[in-house]
Amino acid sequence: MTRCSIRPGALWWCRLDRTFVLRFDPARGLLSEANVLEGRPQSGPRHVAFHPSRPIMWILNELDSTMTTCEWDGERGTLRPLQIISTLRTTFAGESTAAELAVAPSGAFVYASNRGGDDIAVYAVDSATGALSAVEWVPTQGKRPRFIGLTPSGRFLYAANEDGDTIVTFNVDAASGRLKPTGQVVQTATPVTIVFTGG
Repeated sequence: MTRCSIRPGALWWCRLDRTFVLRFDPARGLLSEANVLEGRPQSGPRHVAFHPSRPIMWILNELDSTMTTCEWDGERGTLRPLQIISTLRTTFAGESTAAELAVAPSGAFVYASNRGGDDIAVYAVDSATGALSAVEWVPTQGKRPRFIGLTPSGRFLYAANEDGDTIVTFNVDAASGRLKPTGQVVQTATPVTIVFTGG
């Protein structure tokens, strides 16, 4: 069901709780709807990311702070949910929304940022099923990390703390996926995204 509201002084906003798969016709340059995955009510799918080599896709659900692991069929354009896991620490109490996810180049680990929890959830990926298991939650040393991103090499992860006005750098342990702050903190006003041009 579509949920739409008008906020005073703001534009329309709608929440469908769906993930749409679109088919691209390169000859005509057109998109058409191939399939739709219905999410849980008020989950608010925000971002998706694929495993680098396996038919697995993860959906980050902003509003209920969860991650959905899906089996991906590229021929039919279908998604089959396999698992839903929280992005929040079990001890967390309060308001929080999931913001961004990143997948290690190896496909062995997945990362998600929490705005409110102000941390990064680190997950290990099951090599057989693609299911996630929690490794740790690491504070971003700032407020409301809207964006996180791995360098192309996967050696470093950057967290952009939108309300903390900082970008914080973490070393990534290739074997465990764990994060360790490097001590490098860049001061910048309300960072919301980062783009990498090299390793």
